[in-house]
Amino acid sequence: MNVDFQPVGIQITAFGLSFVLRYYGMLLMLGAIAAAAVASRLLKIDRADSELAWDGLIWVLVFGVVGARLYHVFTPSLSLQEQGITTAWYLTHPLDLINTTRGGLAMPGAIIGGVFGLYLFARRRKLQLGRLMDAAGPGVALAQAIGRWGNYVNQELYGPPTDLPWGIRIDPANRLPGYEPFERFHPLFLYESLWNLVNFFFLLWLWRNYRDRLVSGDIFLAYLVTYPLGRFLLEYLRLDYVPAFGINFNQVVMLVVSIAAAVALYLRNRQVPVRPRKRRTKQA
Repeated sequence: MNVDFQPVGIQITAFGLSFVLRYYGMLLMLGAIAAAAVASRLLKIDRADSELAWDGLIWVLVFGVVGARLYHVFTPSLSLQEQGITTAWYLTHPLDLINTTRGGLAMPGAIIGGVFGLYLFARRRKLQLGRLMDAAGPGVALAQAIGRWGNYVNQELYGPPTDLPWGIRIDPANRLPGYEPFERFHPLFLYESLWNLVNFFFLLWLWRNYRDRLVSGDIFLAYLVTYPLGRFLLEYLRLDYVPAFGINFNQVVMLVVSIAAAVALYLRNRQVPVRPRKRRTKQA
């Protein structure tokens, strides 16, 4: 067996077969495992079955990946559209629908798909969805903080050119059209990773101190306020955005989701009295 470390992954050759384990995929999986570990720990603290996090992980992963890919297919970025890779192109090239090396996975779709998968899991097991989502919320933010480093490996998420010390070098082959003369760019992946890491600690603090004073599902609603808000602001730096109807589509979606979640939080809690903390049962 031969193992060769390459810039984008580890190439393994054995028994006449060769395949590449991409760092991007490994980082995404590491993030998913970290999210499940956090959710498992929170469920245990909450006196619920901690194994529910691992049992539900496969549901979240499968539907999350499908949702992420479909969202990308229906919202191709500016650089892909300029190459003629549009939604219509994907629909007429079925094999490329599953070829994530040509355009990847979109986080909004991953969240939608993951929530749907968790809903199916909760319904199948007759569990309280809101409680599961609250335990998952901090871990989702942590998974995003880890997974964004996959974009660094692929050199695919960066902002405008910069002379700042923390600017990252982008290889000529990965520079967007019109930016070929520039060498260093804002590390947009890093900004979002740090935002998600801060969000992880905030949601963890919220869960530990206020979960018994909030309506079930409110911790995840808080995530739907904070993450989209950060993504909305960072979209101002994004070069390869999703243009639709003359706007930055993802930026508008993030703003709408953040406001809607904030309104929902307010309406769900404006008449809810503050309740003392209580011991949890062992059922989710």
